[in-house]
Amino acid sequence: REPACPPCLLYRSCAYPYLFETPPDPAVALLRKYPAAPHPFLLRPPADTRRPLAAGEETTLDLSLFGHGNRYLAYVIHALGQAAERGLGADRGRLGLAAVDQETDQGWTRIHEPEGPLTPAPPRLPEPPPVPDRVTLVVETPLRLAVANDRVTPEALRFTHLFGSLLRRISLLVAFHTETPLVADFAALARAADAVPLAAARLRWRDWSRYSSRQHATVPMGGLVGAIDLDGAGLEPFWPYLWLGQWTHAGKGAVMGLGGYRLARD
Repeated sequence: REPACPPCLLYRSCAYPYLFETPPDPAVALLRKYPAAPHPFLLRPPADTRRPLAAGEETTLDLSLFGHGNRYLAYVIHALGQAAERGLGADRGRLGLAAVDQETDQGWTRIHEPEGPLTPAPPRLPEPPPVPDRVTLVVETPLRLAVANDRVTPEALRFTHLFGSLLRRISLLVAFHTETPLVADFAALARAADAVPLAAARLRWRDWSRYSSRQHATVPMGGLVGAIDLDGAGLEPFWPYLWLGQWTHAGKGAVMGLGGYRLARD
């Protein structure tokens, strides 16, 4: 067993480094400045993770795969099942996989049960509806944003902070994990975002932490939660990104479910 993945001959074709280390493609000049790409998946645990589960109690884990990451669905399901059986968290609580459901245009569909086949539906790209007159962005999991290495507080948050993080994440996911780079005038979008006001913001800082098995310690992962009201007028250039962000999340720690939000339309 190699101590690190890069020296291995299979580094560029193996599922493990693609999913969990995600090296940038050296053939793509635009991406060479990035030491690592955003991972092609996102895990979102249930809201109440501090309450211990009783024996036999069921829980859920939301999984999103992006672009080419959908090719590795079977690997991810197997890895999650193995990790759950070996034990999770500081107390190494063990779980067993009960079923896998997939969200489709018709609703949730069962695609796998233990010992059964895996029958996923084709991946879908959520289509945004028309821009509403007013929308509320409800931040459900801690949103971690930073400007010049300083964290963005509830009082300091501006639309450009949120949109800049969202645009960067979505553009990198598209660049690294699809065959079609995102074509947009990023500079113009950034300038326009700087002029978008928040109609209202009801935010607070929520302390949150996770247990790191690598560090054998609890790691602080707090961020903003609450609601942000936006007027629909002038929101058209940003709307597709805001809509897609409900699945990609924004800010630091998005791969672990942080920065999750939903859009509530009036």
